Amino acid sequence: MAFLSIIRRWALREHLSIREIARRTKLSRNTIRKYLRSGAVELEFKVAERPSKLDPFAAKLSGWLKTEAGKSRKQRRT
Repeated sequence: MAFLSIIRRWALREHLSIREIARRTKLSRNTIRKYLRSGAVELEFKVAERPSKLDPFAAKLSGWLKTEAGKSRKQRRT
């Protein structure tokens, strides 16, 4: 995320205060402080694996789409 690199550049190279960085980015001072203390280069978000509601019907739907692909353009469902 480029946003984190901008925050780190302002703090480490340009020696801006946390308050000034917060004012420019419209983020909380606590958030800016957390980003600088973590030392991370990129933010990572953990996304839990969840099954789709269409998973039980995936085989049937893909079969339907394969049969529809052979039809003419106006009779085809997408």
